[in-house]
Amino acid sequence: MKPPRQPVFVAPPIYRSRRLRDAARFVPVLGAVLMLLPMLWAPEPDGARSTARDGIYVFAIWAGLIVATRLLSTRLDEDTPGSGPDED
Repeated sequence: MKPPRQPVFVAPPIYRSRRLRDAARFVPVLGAVLMLLPMLWAPEPDGARSTARDGIYVFAIWAGLIVATRLLSTRLDEDTPGSGPDED
């Protein structure tokens, strides 16, 4: 008969640090998807694209990505429990 398996447990600080690293890895993917989104927008009824609206959108996304990356980087700096990527 097999002994009961121990539950997989990761300490909360390590778990939080790993999820923050996952979020930091996801930011470029999110940025690429958001930057490509204007290509899916339908043109105006007269067939012309609104470059002003598209430009404002791109720069707003760009600024949002900068802010998100800054927040994640400061959280990662203060929340790293160890120096290795997979410490348990």
